[in-house]
Amino acid sequence: MNLHIITTGGTIDKIYFDAKSDYQVGEPVIGELLDSMGAQFPYTVESALRKDSLELTENDRDAIRKSTERCPEQQVLITHGTDGMVRTGQALKGIAGKTIVLTGALQPAAFKGSDAIFNIGCAIGALQAAAPGVYIAMNGQLFEIDNVQKNLEANRFETIS
Repeated sequence: MNLHIITTGGTIDKIYFDAKSDYQVGEPVIGELLDSMGAQFPYTVESALRKDSLELTENDRDAIRKSTERCPEQQVLITHGTDGMVRTGQALKGIAGKTIVLTGALQPAAFKGSDAIFNIGCAIGALQAAAPGVYIAMNGQLFEIDNVQKNLEANRFETIS
């Protein structure tokens, strides 16, 4: 597997500024996480955006799509904020020959107990096993993009009934 990773910001990359009592999107953390976990496959990281997903525009989603289409790799992992993840996934439908998995975190990767590493691991496993298409990997589950929603009350992803 040759993996291309596109980072867009979101909670997974947020850092906490104690003096400001504020979160801001920082540098992408996925390369550091993969290296520390001993990843044994080649990967590239492209920082497309550094935004909270609630701030993404259609132009941003178009840029993410173009980055996905342009890369030569067939497996593409996109780290993304959870609130706009489904909408971006919908914008990526129809890219032939690529398996695209979006993932993120409900707590910043820098926090102890964050779900970031778990979600990234699940996404990487899914990229190796799933057929071409667009998916979301969160909370130990893989969802097809046309059959997923974020349950805001429960703060988790679930299959559309």
